[in-house]
Amino acid sequence: MKSVFVHFLGAAGTVTGSKYLLDTGNTKFLVDCGMFQGLKELRKHNWDYLPVDVSKIDFVLLTHGHLDHVGYLPRLLYQGFKGKIYGTSPTLEIASIVLKDSAKIQEEEAERANKEGYSKHHPAKPLYTLEDVEKIISRFVPIEINKWINLNNIQIRFQPNGHIIGSCFIEIKIGEKWFVFSGDVGRKNDPLMHAPQKPEKADVLFVESTYGDKLHPSEDAKLRLKEILMSTIEKGGSLIIPSFAVERTQLIMYYFWQLRKEQSIPDMPFIIDTPMGADVLSVFRSFPNWHKLNLNECTEMCKMFRIVDDIKETYQIVHTQFPKVVIAGSGMISGGRVLTYLQHYLSKPQHTLLLVGFQAEGTRGRKILDGAHEVKIYGKYYPVRMKVEYINSLSAHADQSELLDWLDQIMLSPEKVYIVHGEKQAAETFLVKLKDVYGWKATVPSLYQIDEIKVNS
Repeated sequence: MKSVFVHFLGAAGTVTGSKYLLDTGNTKFLVDCGMFQGLKELRKHNWDYLPVDVSKIDFVLLTHGHLDHVGYLPRLLYQGFKGKIYGTSPTLEIASIVLKDSAKIQEEEAERANKEGYSKHHPAKPLYTLEDVEKIISRFVPIEINKWINLNNIQIRFQPNGHIIGSCFIEIKIGEKWFVFSGDVGRKNDPLMHAPQKPEKADVLFVESTYGDKLHPSEDAKLRLKEILMSTIEKGGSLIIPSFAVERTQLIMYYFWQLRKEQSIPDMPFIIDTPMGADVLSVFRSFPNWHKLNLNECTEMCKMFRIVDDIKETYQIVHTQFPKVVIAGSGMISGGRVLTYLQHYLSKPQHTLLLVGFQAEGTRGRKILDGAHEVKIYGKYYPVRMKVEYINSLSAHADQSELLDWLDQIMLSPEKVYIVHGEKQAAETFLVKLKDVYGWKATVPSLYQIDEIKVNS
């Protein structure tokens, strides 16, 4: 009998910063390596060294390419990591795009903070640079889905979970024990993504709980988009949609494209303003088996949108007076080009701000959603007078019912269930629901908790 020690280094008691270290005695590896977002006390951890010897970590497994699952990778290299990073081909493509975008934004914001003097740090520095990102990308190794691979005598399998292009849950066999990491579970009936595959066995289960306390509304998202847009146009305003560049943006594009084909909305400027927008679309074209759009549909849809790359173009668009739709990063308004639009539009009631995804605690998006009368952008406060709308049914995360459905093929109760990647209320509500529905006992781990799991060798 030997022990596996699990270190909860992120997304434990919170919804960002996913990082789980497994130490078998012979091998140490991470499942995900994400950046903390939202609350300042969490974001501070991004600057910390991990409380383990990073040089001894053999490899990293990535469930998908979102920043809260890959954004800490360059810091890992800085702390002495020498191993490889494994994920599906589209996940590694998305991770490369997301990390480069993150580095670019951090470099730009550090430069701006130093120029305008609003940072408490002198000088302000980026968490990592584009050069750091290039170094970590050189360690990426693609793997096939639905096939067991052997890494250091540990059996590992990636199976699609429908969250974004390339995303998977990961099964890991250590001795006789079967560990399952859910990653972020997608929607059963997503218009773009295929339905998640389901685990059939789990001795030790790590399951996300982003919406563990909620059910997504059954509203018609396309119809709501139309109603919100038409209402904004009537006021002579523009519709600003903060959105993650991966999958949510493509889904919004898809709905607007359908509405235009139906002639339900007018011909007007539709703009994607994120440096990685075009790159993400190329990933969709490169991996057609991962989504429901065929190549012709993808090409036709993309023609409808103007993709903005240069920030100078952003400033030109901001000052145009005619109604337009702008989809810009980031999805939780924590950074990115959307801030430039909000600096100019937030105080003007004819414009509409549409939130379309999860808004983590401590982010500007969450504050606005909760009714804040002003928010701080680049050291200055701006009143919130835009019309604020929210379409929760566009979320890429499974809700409580869909999470329970995803687990229904596991016949034998897991020995241990860890509820992760959720804020406190969501995680604790899902804990109770799991016991009620399946009779499983679960725990909500805390940040930096270490658990020992006995394994037959």
